[in-house]
Amino acid sequence: MFEKLTLKDYELKGKKVLLRVDFNVPLNEKGNITSTKRIVEALPTIKYLVENKAKVILCSHLGRPEGISDPKFSLKPVVDELRRQLNMPILFNGKLVCFETKRLIDNMNDGEIFVLENLRFDPGEEQNTPNFAKKLASVADIYCNDAFGTMHREHASTVGVAKLLPNCIGFLVEKELSMFSKILKKPKKPFVVVLGGAKIKDKIGIINNLLNIASSIIVGGAMANTFLLAKGKKLGKSKAEPDKVEIAKMLMEKAAKQKVPILLPDDLVVAYEFNFLANSVIMPVDNLTQSDIAMDIGPKTIHKFSQEIKRAATIFWNGPMGVFEFEKFATGTEEMAKAISKSMAFKVVGGGDSVSAVEKTGLTSKFDHISTGGGAALKLLEGNGLPALDVIMNKGA
Repeated sequence: MFEKLTLKDYELKGKKVLLRVDFNVPLNEKGNITSTKRIVEALPTIKYLVENKAKVILCSHLGRPEGISDPKFSLKPVVDELRRQLNMPILFNGKLVCFETKRLIDNMNDGEIFVLENLRFDPGEEQNTPNFAKKLASVADIYCNDAFGTMHREHASTVGVAKLLPNCIGFLVEKELSMFSKILKKPKKPFVVVLGGAKIKDKIGIINNLLNIASSIIVGGAMANTFLLAKGKKLGKSKAEPDKVEIAKMLMEKAAKQKVPILLPDDLVVAYEFNFLANSVIMPVDNLTQSDIAMDIGPKTIHKFSQEIKRAATIFWNGPMGVFEFEKFATGTEEMAKAISKSMAFKVVGGGDSVSAVEKTGLTSKFDHISTGGGAALKLLEGNGLPALDVIMNKGA
């Protein structure tokens, strides 16, 4: 489905390869990495380049330093972790492209690794300025994108530099595209889509596109409240988008015409205040009062959703079923993780909170694929292209 150039299309020995990775790892207050998943996911591509005697120049962003050099967003902790993971020296001078950086790169031996400092220290990165793209291109012979989580962004390190060098994708991006092809191109039926999260506006494109191939769509989280409003339910003080009610009605009408059921909650866990310690009760969706706040899906809904999941041959899940960040209201999301993990279907998870739920419940190995890119995954599911992939598919044109 996705035609592209890969690393294996190039002779790499002695070549300087600029590898865009996604090392945007979570850090705690002390600046220590709390999850190495994104680093680990990049290792196969890095190791392949090292083994094939390329001169490897890694580049990534970290956080939002807003175009200024801020030590708390330095990639140094990532470099230290990479040294531990690979058990080899890693060159790092804490700078972006400059005279000193170019000198160090020019003197690299085959199979060595150099890490550029945080790309977002230069405002030209997010602005995709020709000048910054040229600077990045000046240190390399080949450009490789292995940062799936950034491929929906039109930045200098994802699009600008790819237009200036022979280019390709890495193994992680190749794997992501292969997995999403199985969903988007003739998925095994029944194909059950599970969507949650806060805002329907973030998922309009996905629902609209997947109605063409899905067998059913399960909707939970705050976005389900907007659908319930569209059905005339009273949601009290629950988070919802009244201005999107007409869109919800339109999507439900389209689903009805295409005979694709949209499953909504029958009961909810409600509280009187938005607080992680708030007292809560289980209530049918027809019984909410003006002071109620929906915090999670209820047990009847969990059962209904789980039964639908049982019949699936393909599952895609994105978004929590409730206020997942509050332990007391994480049950619905965790139960969805368990239900999907038990399914024999081909199952893919994408999106921060749903991925966190899978990791928290220790069920990672039960899923066929856990995507590293929430935003990029959603763009693909909307049926849209990814700017960074389009450049490579067009052979750099």
